[in-house]
Amino acid sequence: MKKRGYLSIWTAAVLLLTGCAAGEGGAKEAAIAPEEGQRLVVYTSHKEEVWWPIVREFEERTGIWVDVVTGGTNELLERLEEEAEHPNADVMFGGGVDSLAVYEDCFEPYFCAGWEEIQPQYRSAEGLWTPFSSLPVVLIYNTKLLPEGRVTSWDDLLGGALRGRVAFADPAVSGSSYTGLVTMVRAIGEDMETTVREFAYSLEGNELSGSGEVLTAVNSGSFWVGVTLEETALKRQAAGDSIAVVYPVDGTSLVPDGSALVKGAPHSDNASLFLDFTVSYDVQQMMAEQYRRSVREDVDCLPQLPPAEELTLVDYDITWASQNHNTVLMTWAFYLDGEEET
Repeated sequence: MKKRGYLSIWTAAVLLLTGCAAGEGGAKEAAIAPEEGQRLVVYTSHKEEVWWPIVREFEERTGIWVDVVTGGTNELLERLEEEAEHPNADVMFGGGVDSLAVYEDCFEPYFCAGWEEIQPQYRSAEGLWTPFSSLPVVLIYNTKLLPEGRVTSWDDLLGGALRGRVAFADPAVSGSSYTGLVTMVRAIGEDMETTVREFAYSLEGNELSGSGEVLTAVNSGSFWVGVTLEETALKRQAAGDSIAVVYPVDGTSLVPDGSALVKGAPHSDNASLFLDFTVSYDVQQMMAEQYRRSVREDVDCLPQLPPAEELTLVDYDITWASQNHNTVLMTWAFYLDGEEET
């Protein structure tokens, strides 16, 4: 976990005007920092390329000083739980809503401005989260190592020639991996323990520490196939990586990632403004141009993305996924660290 490694937009501008160098330390930043009413602390599991332009634009439009703390979804949610009596954060920005729901006691209900523009299937009836984007889980494979058509379904990842060749991030750290694991369970249709056991054995203990490593590992050929999110995979493919993207024929999920207002947030008014901003037309349009599917009714996705109605979707139960979060993760850890299947 780390804090943003550079100064806010406001600070940078003042330093330039005063001739101060950023390297002169935090004392000068503290001296020119705004009062508490103009501050906001955001915990985010998004990649910098996602959160940085949003935070930058929010700071420029509002004059609010934003401090960003980054980390894995579950890592940050656990920190919020530890800080519950004395919250440091105002907003959790990122993570599948199934993961946010596990820590619902850390959040205050909030219904964002423009709620009526959000597609109904992505709304939280209780206002627990503010949806940000819709993220299909996809499979990827190295085009230099596997022929087209070799990987088409979740079942292809279980054993056989691909055993030990599947890139998958630790679902206890990565919210997207947890969503992927539950999606697989729903797609294959067996009981949860059977599917988790078979997939864990297929990995042969080769679990990656973060979701970002999946794309790198498959592109390099260290692993042949991987489980990741559509947005990241399409970006890397467009950048020239040796990967192909597969929408599993036995089903994927369209679980939104989201944001949430921290209970007892020190700067709750500013947090509400930020949540409103994340689903504003301008932000949603900007994100739609970066391979993310908007949750708004009035923003279209890129033509390179197959329409949602053309995807085979599993019946992903967000309530079940959140209520069984610990059980799924304990089952996963037990079989991943266990002996080989006989």
